[in-house]
Amino acid sequence: MYFLQDQRSVLRAENRSHDKNATGAVGLIKSNSFRNLIVFQNFYLCKMTIKEIQNEIKNEFDFMDDWEQRYEYLIDLGREMTPIAEEKKTEHNVVKGCQSTVWLSCEMKDGKLYFEGDSDAILPKGMVALLLKIYDNQTPTDILESGTDAFKDMQLHEFLSPTRANGLTAIIKQIKFYALAYESKIKSEP
Repeated sequence: MYFLQDQRSVLRAENRSHDKNATGAVGLIKSNSFRNLIVFQNFYLCKMTIKEIQNEIKNEFDFMDDWEQRYEYLIDLGREMTPIAEEKKTEHNVVKGCQSTVWLSCEMKDGKLYFEGDSDAILPKGMVALLLKIYDNQTPTDILESGTDAFKDMQLHEFLSPTRANGLTAIIKQIKFYALAYESKIKSEP
């Protein structure tokens, strides 16, 4: 299996769809739409480190011409994200500090954290989906040791309204809080 680095690689891979090493994923790419790119990338992101995923997303943002395309990308991420189960849309799972209602739940399996999230607004839902691409299926230690410099490099805070930027920060803090709680649980086990 070969690894695709960015959107340009996806477009090049589209021309090699007959390559058996692509494990069938290239067949999902039919156009230069963000929706198809999301499906394709999620296939590969689960094996990457947080830093690699952050760099991949930064490269995607750099490839886009303007903020309108970045908004479209976030909205598409939100549309493609599996919504959180209704029974998890509780007050306990609401992220405090977001303008819209954002739910985030977490569980640990085999030493890795798995997140579910949702929002009642489309752009925050895309922001949740973006963060879950980065932090889902990672260890608590890796999440806690990860920096937020990539978000500055992506200039996310520059195109979000101040309240949306505060919401993004609140979601990241909640993810790190879950990681801290599970890491403490791991360390306290005999």
